Amino acid sequence: MTIAGIVAQLRRHPIATVVELGSVLVCCLLFAGTFVLLSSGLPTGRGEPWLALIGVGVAFVLFWTVLVPLYWKYSELE
Repeated sequence: MTIAGIVAQLRRHPIATVVELGSVLVCCLLFAGTFVLLSSGLPTGRGEPWLALIGVGVAFVLFWTVLVPLYWKYSELE
């Protein structure tokens, strides 16, 4: 998909496009964060970076499994 195609889709469906592009960004950040944390070795002490990464992943999963279906269900009723 070209940049012009993304812009056209953004004009037609702004919320869906932002959610999709944001999801791609979050997935890339989670992958990069996991790679960086794995390359730094096992967590020592409390492991706050690992807990932050897991928290972001949990929030991402809850967003897609709870909030997005609820949004689409109630947006169809209008």
